[in-house]
Amino acid sequence: MKKAKDIMTTEVITAEQSMSVKELASLLYKNQISGVPVYDGEHKVMGVATESDLIDQNKKVHIPTVVAILDSFVFLENPDKLEKDMKKMAATSVGDICSPDLVSVQPDTPIDEVATLMAERQVHTLPVMDNDELVGVIGKKDIIRTIALNQ
Repeated sequence: MKKAKDIMTTEVITAEQSMSVKELASLLYKNQISGVPVYDGEHKVMGVATESDLIDQNKKVHIPTVVAILDSFVFLENPDKLEKDMKKMAATSVGDICSPDLVSVQPDTPIDEVATLMAERQVHTLPVMDNDELVGVIGKKDIIRTIALNQ
């Protein structure tokens, strides 16, 4: 069975957390990619910025439903999501909109595990890390290309 290292892109396009949101949009558009690993100020991968992050920044805000009971307000939905959405909408840098929970794989991760991780965690850009160093990236197109060429 193939592994992450067999299908990953090794010439990785990345972004810095200080890059503007507009520069990120331009980077993704010009390179026809859906996401990039994001480096922090110490040149460590700190997250991934995707097309979805850009789209989320431009969506309408959903105000949580609230019920008033005896001079108290009860949120029927998580109010923390509103705060997160507002922060993302007001963001001006890649570091503000990227997904900070880094989901990555190692070069020897089997492709079925990569696909499972992408599906279960709903991520479409996976950095391939070897000893905390970025060595490649796998996108959903890499998985699809592998399926198409191996049929």
